[in-house]
Amino acid sequence: MERTTLFMTKAIIIGAGLGGLANAIVLASNGYDVEVIEQNSEAGGKLQQRHAAGYHFDLGPSTITMTHMFSEVFALSGRDISDYIEFYPITAGTMNIFPDGTRIPFSPDTERVQAAIANVSEHDAAQYPAFLQRSESFYEIAEHHFLNRLMYRWQDKLDLTLIKQFMRIKPLTTYQDWLKGYFNHPYILNMFGRYATYIGSSPYQAPAIYGMMAYIEAGLGVYSVRGGTYQMVNAMRELAEELGVSITFNQEVTNIVTENGRAVGVEIAQDIVHADHIIANMDALTVYERFFPERATKVHKTEPSLSGFALLLGLDTRYDELQHHQVYFPEDYAKEFDQLFKTKELIDDPTIYICFSGYDDGSVVPSADHSNLFVLVNAPSQLEGVDWEDKKQSYTEHILDLLETKGLTNVRDHIDYIEAMTPQDLHWQTGAYQGAIYGASSNSFKQAFFRLPNKANDIDRLWFVGGSTHPGGGTPIVTRSGKLVAEAIMQEEAKT
Repeated sequence: MERTTLFMTKAIIIGAGLGGLANAIVLASNGYDVEVIEQNSEAGGKLQQRHAAGYHFDLGPSTITMTHMFSEVFALSGRDISDYIEFYPITAGTMNIFPDGTRIPFSPDTERVQAAIANVSEHDAAQYPAFLQRSESFYEIAEHHFLNRLMYRWQDKLDLTLIKQFMRIKPLTTYQDWLKGYFNHPYILNMFGRYATYIGSSPYQAPAIYGMMAYIEAGLGVYSVRGGTYQMVNAMRELAEELGVSITFNQEVTNIVTENGRAVGVEIAQDIVHADHIIANMDALTVYERFFPERATKVHKTEPSLSGFALLLGLDTRYDELQHHQVYFPEDYAKEFDQLFKTKELIDDPTIYICFSGYDDGSVVPSADHSNLFVLVNAPSQLEGVDWEDKKQSYTEHILDLLETKGLTNVRDHIDYIEAMTPQDLHWQTGAYQGAIYGASSNSFKQAFFRLPNKANDIDRLWFVGGSTHPGGGTPIVTRSGKLVAEAIMQEEAKT
């Protein structure tokens, strides 16, 4: 049975994550008939929410940066994003806590950060301004030459200006080696090295370009969203529907229909829905593995990014030592990445990140003396041969034990609500390949700079948006990918 449309140009988007919603908004703003098919009951992709016992939790990204990338999507539709959501700055930044109790804040307050670094290393404190300046230059190069364009055509990759700028970001230097050009103390190396995990990779293998994250947080600022990060999803969904986008939930695409090497529609149950363009806002690796297994050779050779094990903790108390963002580092940071990418096992002494959004926003907790903690540790991306249901309870207890040692005394006595989420859960809910958060890792030159292209090489009119493709992961970047792909579709349409 076939469903057809009277509109001339139709786009079907598989998945209602931020990349898919941004793509839908830009296309609909330019007169396209857009239909979004989402397998879950809510939009958001990896950014989901949970309401329980009076607590609100955001599942997924909790650190918001580069807010201009969200605003530009609304502006292209003649809207002001502030009419939909409220960003507010986290001026305190992130508190980094080390095994001996040393605490080093990282925030836009350069003098405060430099003074805290000086407490552990006068040399590293003296180097901090130069490091931040170089970080800014990395960001400016990325923003103006890599993050603002697609590179699915060979002509794009051979652009002389692009090649010149590419060499300025030290593509063959690992992030860790680049950091050592500025810092000596292991605490400072670990604090800034952690940025490689923002794209699911290891600081000992990923390239130096990810040093730009320091400026992004210190220079552009860290933000949250009033009412919870999920309000971004609500805002983008609201705008998309205002523009006439049709969003269907609880529907799974069972096949991408092709004819003569071109994507022409999708299959849902017994229906075939035809379209002029198919945009997959799901992991590109999963798309090939699920729908085009005969073309999935590259998928099986790709190293997935890291995944995560998360606890949602609703507590009937507040701990004075917790602010909005904090990171507890282990004794042996390098060992963590060996366990993530080599032995692929749960980390016995992991880095622990805690987001306590109720610290700044009383609307996400039952009352001012309660806490909503999103506790995240890195985990390997591996599904085969791992009984995550068996490991879930024991690893939960292990993380709770570690929290006790970090100062959350008698935490078990204060739990109103608890939920654990594993890489398997992420895979089931979002289709993430091997449960990986960011698709492919950036642990090699090829995977860092030559991710799966936004347009399929072997299937015309099939496009990809989201963190598994260019320009990469993170909520603002995947939003930008949706915009860029929409613009590329319109450019191709203009040529025909």
